[in-house]
Amino acid sequence: MSLNHIRPWRNIYRRKSRQIMVGNVPVGGDAPISVQTMTNTLTTDVAGTVAQVQAAAEAGADIVRVSVPDEPSAKALKEIVRESPVPIVADIHFHYKRGIEAAEAGAACLRINPGNIGDERRVREVISAARDHGCSMRIGVNAGSLEKHLLDKYGEPCPDAMVESGLEHIRILQDNDFHEFKISVKASDVFMAAAAYSQLAEATDAPIHLGITEAGGLTSGTIKSAIGLGNLLWMGIGDTVRVSLSADPVEEVKVGYEILKSLGLRHRGVNIISCPSCARQGFDVIKTVEALEERLEHIKTPMSLSIIGCVVNGPGEALMTDVGFTGGGAGNGMVYLAGKQSHRMDNAQMIDHIVEQVEKRAAEIEAENAAQAAE
Repeated sequence: MSLNHIRPWRNIYRRKSRQIMVGNVPVGGDAPISVQTMTNTLTTDVAGTVAQVQAAAEAGADIVRVSVPDEPSAKALKEIVRESPVPIVADIHFHYKRGIEAAEAGAACLRINPGNIGDERRVREVISAARDHGCSMRIGVNAGSLEKHLLDKYGEPCPDAMVESGLEHIRILQDNDFHEFKISVKASDVFMAAAAYSQLAEATDAPIHLGITEAGGLTSGTIKSAIGLGNLLWMGIGDTVRVSLSADPVEEVKVGYEILKSLGLRHRGVNIISCPSCARQGFDVIKTVEALEERLEHIKTPMSLSIIGCVVNGPGEALMTDVGFTGGGAGNGMVYLAGKQSHRMDNAQMIDHIVEQVEKRAAEIEAENAAQAAE
């Protein structure tokens, strides 16, 4: 049950945007904020790319983007689309014909970069292909590849230049009576990206694709993305997100979900609330949480688990979670179920026991949801 009605300080009022479809995934409007990632295999390696798409989908990706840099990649895309469990976005740069080929191959969406896709005539041809094949489009503005006339005008990449680039290409799409598009204005600088997205949100009702581009490795990129995307999402801006990390795409999906989960915008899997541990801990909290994260990855049902090393905050946290374990003395701790003390458990057996309790509670929640849906 949501407590937002009695905790107004937790409410996020999302910006009103139009809704488009990326394959069977709605983006914008009142649709859940979708999570994306991008493959980093050679697209011509169909088996490797499909395996990466499937792994990302299993981790929760709603949409996966695949680069289409050349004609062989466009040909491979057809088979990738056929085997993908989620909609595929074709990432198009420099050569507009790749966009046409990707639409013909069955891509659900075409991403074009205004800074390098070419003149308006070429864009019109891509629009025509998207319309003919039922594709949506993303206008993907990037601070690192702005058009020359905008760099000449502003002197350097800046939020004003990025938004102007995006609005120019929105005009082209709308002038051609094409409205199934979303837009992004990405930068690796958190301040620049946040400022550009804030301006963009005021200037258009198009769905917004959020991202801090080229954010870095797993740790640094996660932090930059959490700061940049978190602040924008908190302001209600953003309809789909991609966390850009120099890491496995599955990690991008995990971080994307964790950002959304922390703001109450998406709920998937087990939300583990755990302490950093200290000398008061009654068991090894860090190793326990590491083990539980791995063993509970298969749980997709939204639920909460508290793992607290001692009784300072443990009982209080357990009152607000589906399952909880609080460390005590003499080599055992207290198990909480549905916020209430249930029974004690030896530390040596508690990981297996907690997994069992989480799986049981997840099954109960799924049964409750199914019963409500049937009413």
